[in-house]
Amino acid sequence: MRGRTCVITGANAGLGYESTRALAHQGGEIVMICRSGERGEKARASIISETGNPDIHLLIADLSSQEDVRQAARIINNRWGKVDVLMNNAAMVLSKRILNDDGIEMQFAVNHISHFLLTHCLLPSLVSSPHARVINVSSRNHWFGKIHFGNLTLKGTYQLLIAYAQSKLANVLFTNELDRQLHAHGIDHVVTHCIDPGRNLTDIGLKHTNRLHTWVWKLRRKKAQHPAEGARTQIYVATSPDISHLSGQYWVNMNPDVSAPQSHDPDAARKLWQISEVMCGIEDYFRPPSGTIIEPTVKPEAPAEMA
Repeated sequence: MRGRTCVITGANAGLGYESTRALAHQGGEIVMICRSGERGEKARASIISETGNPDIHLLIADLSSQEDVRQAARIINNRWGKVDVLMNNAAMVLSKRILNDDGIEMQFAVNHISHFLLTHCLLPSLVSSPHARVINVSSRNHWFGKIHFGNLTLKGTYQLLIAYAQSKLANVLFTNELDRQLHAHGIDHVVTHCIDPGRNLTDIGLKHTNRLHTWVWKLRRKKAQHPAEGARTQIYVATSPDISHLSGQYWVNMNPDVSAPQSHDPDAARKLWQISEVMCGIEDYFRPPSGTIIEPTVKPEAPAEMA
């Protein structure tokens, strides 16, 4: 991964930390996007100490805030100008229905909208890479998901798992539609994939949950794998030269797999895309905030063997 720039959200813990750690070992330059400066800096220092790789950088952003997402992207576009891997990894679960400042249900805002918006804002840097990869981390819970187009905030019907499954289905639909949109715009050297990391020993179910949900999560964690094991698939998809010709895939255990039937509905994918544009105030997804029209200005080339 030497000479390659990787952006990873939620990089200070769990799957994001293990992905950052692994890519740092391979010589990649990593931009960690974290909500907490204290936890982010502690994770950054630990990874630099272990790997000896000094090119680990930290950006602080609350991914529930669209302005924070845009500001992080502005910094990356201005400072690096090329992103080879964008790993939309951050996610959250909440027992209580909370809306962010934009009036969007919080799980949907962090787990889907932040991915959708950050990818849009970083398109100039992604297109500048000879072969860029956008990786969206979803969950098997998307099989139980439904996009509640008439009530995306789940007013009156909110339950933790309903909201989480909706956001995780949105990850897969976004991946599929992004793949179609990129091809339609002639941008074949930016590919996109979706990951199911399995059940992992993380704290995602402990941070914003009530006693019952916390107890259930602790019970589930007894049969969970270590995040280093769970992150193997997203690391593989980020680095493997063997899959450079693939795009729009859903991955489980480092192999392409079949996602839920509802994730293959092109009408739902297009509708979600259009609604997400409205939520983010985007008039043209392929015209990022700079006003630059994204075109395939970099000729696709076979990626060099990755270290």
